[in-house]
Amino acid sequence: MDNFTFFNPTKIDFGKGKEQVIGQHLAEHGIKTVLLCYGSERIKRDGLFAVVSKSLAAHRVELVECGGIVSNPLLSKIRDAITLARATHVDAVLSVGGGSVLDSAKAIAAGTLYDGDVWDLFIGKGSIKAALPIFDILTLAATGSEMNCGAVITNEETKEKFAIQSVHCFPKVSIINPELMQTISRDYLVYSAADIIAHSIEGYFTASVQPKFHSRMVEAIIGTVIETTETLLINPSDYDARAEFAWAATQALNGLIYSGTSGFSYPNHMIEHSLSALFNVPHGAGLSVVIPAWMKWYHGRNPAQFERFARTIFGVATAEDGIAALEAWFDKIGTPTRLSQLGIQQADLAATIENVLGNASYFGVADIYTRDVVTTILTSAL
Repeated sequence: MDNFTFFNPTKIDFGKGKEQVIGQHLAEHGIKTVLLCYGSERIKRDGLFAVVSKSLAAHRVELVECGGIVSNPLLSKIRDAITLARATHVDAVLSVGGGSVLDSAKAIAAGTLYDGDVWDLFIGKGSIKAALPIFDILTLAATGSEMNCGAVITNEETKEKFAIQSVHCFPKVSIINPELMQTISRDYLVYSAADIIAHSIEGYFTASVQPKFHSRMVEAIIGTVIETTETLLINPSDYDARAEFAWAATQALNGLIYSGTSGFSYPNHMIEHSLSALFNVPHGAGLSVVIPAWMKWYHGRNPAQFERFARTIFGVATAEDGIAALEAWFDKIGTPTRLSQLGIQQADLAATIENVLGNASYFGVADIYTRDVVTTILTSAL
């Protein structure tokens, strides 16, 4: 195990009805005016907006609305929200939604206090020195953004999907009520499952130092996701399964399973970010296509770990059988495993490869993910 420093200051408030105390949390942090970020009008139709508004009002916290945030959140929306945040002098940002809304909230929080264009923070032209306090009520479990300091945004002009990461972007308080996730569509449930698995396996397979304890944690997360996904596909109202699914999502990317590991990279995310940026596919759906194709190319670099995965997760003997079993499970639950299922055809490969090569430089793995390698992986995913 390598040396490490683990720090995670986010307070998690988990369980039924917890959204009703959001006003108390903000008041305890001295917040007077908050930018309330959300996606669709669904939170108004289902009553969540009213619950949140009532809680804020009860603690004398004024809200400024910022709706319309989409999946694969866009830079243009972030810029508009920063303008709104500055004009209304908010002193915090509250995300009510899934990972896309929360990633947007983090970018808004950092960009509002940055003297320049927020995209500078994503491309290394500027650094995050401060951010408005961030709070969230989670309505979709997938990204783990509720307990980490990262955010991913798409620049729709340049077709680049890049990330920021800063200690200033940890949420102060994240509320996770699994009941708020029961209306998630079947599609987004299975996409979320793929996303959580992707977060778990990046270090598990690519790290040069991977403690066995961390491997066991990863395997517990993946096993939980597989079990609870199958339960929820049959009974979406199963609270216990929903709760375990949500907590597994948080654990997959709060830093714990990466503490003490080293020499790892995020190749599946690197490749998928191009699919999202170019074709606006759901992130998890893109990952379920990329993961098996990448595994088929990569497994020879770490055969012992792939064999461990095969045995532990699926009870099969070889790396190849484990990869086939994961792909079959993706097919079983109904998340895509081929680019063609995403509407991406052979004719789209050239532009996709070029975009991925740009990401490989951004992720610092261009020496491994050359044109030939990227072409091999994407071609096998057709």
